[in-house]
Amino acid sequence: MGNWVENEGLSIFVVLVWLGLNVFLFWWYYLAYDIPPKFFYTRVLLSHALALARAPAACLNFNCMLILLPVCRNLLSFLRGSSACCSTRVRRQLDRNLTFHKMVAWMIALHTAIHTIAHLFNVEWSVQARVEEKQTLAAALSSLGDGPNESYINFYRKTIGNPVGGLYVAFTYLAGLTGVIITLALILIITSSTKTIRRSYFEVFWYTHHLFVIFFIGLVIHGAGRIVRGQTAESLAEHNPELCYKNFTDWGKKGSCPIPQFSGNPPMTWKWVVGPMFLYLCERLVRFWRSQQKVVITKVVIHPFKTIELQMMKKGFKMEVGQYIFVKCPAVSKLEWHPFTLTSAPEEDYFSIHVRIVGDWTEGLFNACGCDKQEFQEAWKLPKIAVDGPFGTASEDVFSYETVMLVGAGIGVTPFASVLKSVWYKYCHDATNLKLKKIYFYWLCRDTHAFEWFADLLQSLEAQMQERNNADFLSYNIYLTGWDESQATHFVMHHEEEKDVITGLKQKTLYGRPNWENEFKTIAGQHPGSRIGVFLCGPEGLADTLNKQSISNSEADPRGVHFIFNKENF
Repeated sequence: MGNWVENEGLSIFVVLVWLGLNVFLFWWYYLAYDIPPKFFYTRVLLSHALALARAPAACLNFNCMLILLPVCRNLLSFLRGSSACCSTRVRRQLDRNLTFHKMVAWMIALHTAIHTIAHLFNVEWSVQARVEEKQTLAAALSSLGDGPNESYINFYRKTIGNPVGGLYVAFTYLAGLTGVIITLALILIITSSTKTIRRSYFEVFWYTHHLFVIFFIGLVIHGAGRIVRGQTAESLAEHNPELCYKNFTDWGKKGSCPIPQFSGNPPMTWKWVVGPMFLYLCERLVRFWRSQQKVVITKVVIHPFKTIELQMMKKGFKMEVGQYIFVKCPAVSKLEWHPFTLTSAPEEDYFSIHVRIVGDWTEGLFNACGCDKQEFQEAWKLPKIAVDGPFGTASEDVFSYETVMLVGAGIGVTPFASVLKSVWYKYCHDATNLKLKKIYFYWLCRDTHAFEWFADLLQSLEAQMQERNNADFLSYNIYLTGWDESQATHFVMHHEEEKDVITGLKQKTLYGRPNWENEFKTIAGQHPGSRIGVFLCGPEGLADTLNKQSISNSEADPRGVHFIFNKENF
C-alpha cells in the first residue's frame, strides 16, 4: 500500500481533483439555470434541457482550458528542469502528460454529447413554441419581440415548423453552424487518434489533429449569438415571474404585470481558454523559431534490421540523457513532425537518433538520405532536416537514484543508449560524484540482427567497467523473444564459448521472456532499504506488468525497499 501511494498516489489525487471539479461545475451550473427566477420563463420554453445544456457547457470550458496545457512541451520541459518548481515525484506526473491529455479529450467528448443532445431538444421545443397556435404560456413567450418595445426570449424568429425549422437553426444561426462544425471536428480528431490509426496511418492522425484550430475558433465564437436568454434584473424588479405567469394574457395592461424584458447571456468561453491559447501560441512560435535554425547531418550510419542512425549538429543545441526531439524532413513531407529519442550523450559534440524503417515517412527519410543506394553519399546531397527540441522525459531522472532498472523493448532501447553512453563518459573522466551505483539493464527483442547496432556500446561499457575494477556496476540481460528451432540448435552448439555468439558480449543472450517476479525479488534482496528507479521504454502491456511488480515487491515500511516506476511517453 505504501508504494502504491508512492507510485500512483499523486496521480490518483490529481485525477480525483479534476473529476471533482467537473462534478462541481456541472452541479453548480445546473442549479444556476434550474432554480433562479431569471430563467423562469426560459425553463417554461425549454424545461430541464436548459440546465442540461448549460451545465456541460461549463465543464467544456473548463476542460478546453486544460486540453492544450499537457502538449505545451517547452513549458513541461522547463518545469521538469526546474528543481525549485518540481520535485522528482511531481516530475513523474509531468511524464504522464499525454495520458492526462487523452482523459481530458474523452471528458470533452462526453460533455459535448450531453450538450448537443440537450440543445437538440431545446431547438425542437423553441421551434414548436414559435409555431404553436394555442394560447399557451410558451406560445405567448415566443411571440414576445414581435411588437414594439419588446425583447424576445425565443431566439427562433421564423414561423417554419420542424423539421425544416430545426435544420434552419443548425445551418443559419451562428450557434448552430459553429456547433455543427466543432462537433464534426471533434469527431474526426478523436476517431483518428486511436492507436491503430496512429501506428498505421500517422499522416491521417497528424492532419486531422490540427483541426483543433477550427475547434477552438468555433468554440470561442459559439456563444456570440446569445441564444440563451434570461429576464433582465430591471424587469425582475417589476415583474415577478412566479406570480405573473398565471395571468400572462393580461401582461402590459393597466394594473397588471408589465411585459417581461429579456437579454442574452454574454459569451464566456473566451475567458476560460484565452490563457492556454496564448501559452500554446507562444509554444508554437518558440518551436517554429527553433525549427528554422540550421541543422547539419554529419553522418548517416546504416545498421542492420532496417535501422539508420543520423548524427547531427546544431548551434546552441544542449541536451540531457533520455530526451527526445521532433524531426521534419521537407524532402519527405513539408508538414509532418515525428518524435525520436536522442541516442547520443550530453558529453558528445553531436546529437544522434536511430530511426527504424516502419512506415512511409521513415521509408522516405531512408531514401532521401541515400541509404537505398550502394555508392557513398556526398554530404551536400543529404536532405535538409528541421529539429525541434529537445524535450524532457522520465529518463532524465536516472541519475537521481543509486540503483536503477532499465527496460527496453525493441527500438525502445534508444533512451537507454543515451544513458549508458553518458555513464561511460562519466567513468572515462571522473565518476566520484556519480550518485548512480548500480544499473540493471534488460533488453527484449524479437530478431537477432536488432542487437548488432547496440552491442558495440555495451562492449565498450563492459570493458570500461572491468578496467576500473567495477564490473558489477552494470548487469545486463538481453532476451531474444523470437527464434526458431534451427537458431536454438546453433546457439546450443556455441553456448560454451567465452563470448556470446550474437552480441560478442561476455553475458550470454537469454531466450524467451524474463520472469519479472523473480527479477524484482532478487534485486530487492540485494538492495534492502533502497529506492530503486524502474525505467521503461516499451509497450503498454509490459508497462502494466512492471508497474504491478513495482508495487507488489515494495515494502510497506518507509525504510524498506521501494521500486519507483517510470515510463517514457511521446
